[in-house]
Amino acid sequence: MTLEDLGWNEGFAAEFSRHAKCGWVPGRVIRETKINFTTLLDGGEEVDCVLAGKLWHDATCDADLPAVGDWVALDRGGEGDEIVIRASLPRRTKFSRKIPGNGCEEQVIAANVDLVVVVTDAAADFNPRRMERYLMLIEKSKAKPVVLVNKADLYPKEQSVEAAAVIQGLCATADVHITSAMNAEGVAVLKDYLKSGVSLTLVGSSGVGKSTLINQLLGEEWQWTAEVNDVTGKGRHTTTARELVVFPDGGILIDNPGVREVQMWTDESTLRESFVDVDELTTQCKFGDCKHQEDAGCAIRAAVEDGTLDTERYESYLRLEEEIAELNFRRKKRQMATERWAKRNRKVKARNLDDRIELDREERGEV
Repeated sequence: MTLEDLGWNEGFAAEFSRHAKCGWVPGRVIRETKINFTTLLDGGEEVDCVLAGKLWHDATCDADLPAVGDWVALDRGGEGDEIVIRASLPRRTKFSRKIPGNGCEEQVIAANVDLVVVVTDAAADFNPRRMERYLMLIEKSKAKPVVLVNKADLYPKEQSVEAAAVIQGLCATADVHITSAMNAEGVAVLKDYLKSGVSLTLVGSSGVGKSTLINQLLGEEWQWTAEVNDVTGKGRHTTTARELVVFPDGGILIDNPGVREVQMWTDESTLRESFVDVDELTTQCKFGDCKHQEDAGCAIRAAVEDGTLDTERYESYLRLEEEIAELNFRRKKRQMATERWAKRNRKVKARNLDDRIELDREERGEV
């Protein structure tokens, strides 16, 4: 297994050149825990390593720390020494979401992936509004979006075809496929993407068939899969942590635990790009400061009334716009609080230093 098989390219090599002068070696993070990381090296060697204290202290948030898919510079030290991550290379792509709950921090789901594959189905898991969120996050990541409408064996063909058409209507650049992992039908479409050095990440709700898809791709029971609940359509997904897997025939996959909350981590420009139809209508309103409520000459309201614009899609746009605005506000507030804390901390350190200097002078009898 070469570095190129792991996704290494000329860009990463150029970035790494200064680290090579220190005697460090490149590795790709395939697994992370709260206390250490596991990386793959040239030749396929798998090693556990720890993070250098400087990297930890220099990180402004968890998203600055190495994540699965990142390329890092490793200091192997001497015999018996711990292998230490000394640096992280700049990410080519980054698929993130806001951390679940009320926090306002970024959670990196996968780094340096070429494709983000969202797995859903045509029934219990099908939700166009949630899919809009996924597609916006993928747009922000700079990776290519791929959607699999899975479990085609469980539902009428027309139902899966209709679901695929709705998803395609949300994003013209997405590749949308109908698959049945259980019957190994359509799984070949993923194999077409998995070329040597190409990385993709698989995301979706628990129980949509991600583990079964991986089992089919690997041709073995890589992950144990459980029965699906007849009422909820959910299975007991066994992926409990992110992990990077290199396929024997080429290609790299980052598997993820089931996603319960698709929290937004994006900006207004990505929102407008994802809702081009709505954004274009706003330019047709009679007044530039139109609130799209009861304002005269509102193109948005007219489009909703005549059926040109789907009401649910527009309401989704408004919710996402409000959510992004709230996220920006909380991030700014957090930044201000962090800056105040840092300023106060500097003052305390300066005051303590002055006290120590004064004490030293007293001890030397200079006062």
